[in-house]
Amino acid sequence: MTIICYPRCGTCKKAEAFLKEHNISYTYRDIKEANPTKEELASLHERSGLPIRRFFNTSGQLYREHNLKDRLPTMSVDEALELLSTNGMLVKRPILIAGDRVLVGFREAEWKELIG
Repeated sequence: MTIICYPRCGTCKKAEAFLKEHNISYTYRDIKEANPTKEELASLHERSGLPIRRFFNTSGQLYREHNLKDRLPTMSVDEALELLSTNGMLVKRPILIAGDRVLVGFREAEWKELIG
């Protein structure tokens, strides 16, 4: 498993604590240092089955600065992926990659279901 996080994100810290509590080994990736590429985001998006808007950090400063609440509905998936690939702070965190499954954000029930 790989978890893509931002070290100062409270939700990411909760997700990490959850994995540790359940003795799940994982690889940690700092989104500021290694933002997913457009191609990687496209793959994550496809495997997640989620709408592209779920990949945006809607509570982030950049989301507000770019007025994405209004712009996102008219963007194509390709345009959204391109934008997400430009700055990790636009991306919703944490992202958990477990084989062919991808979870975006930390919802404890979803994560419990995934680990069995």
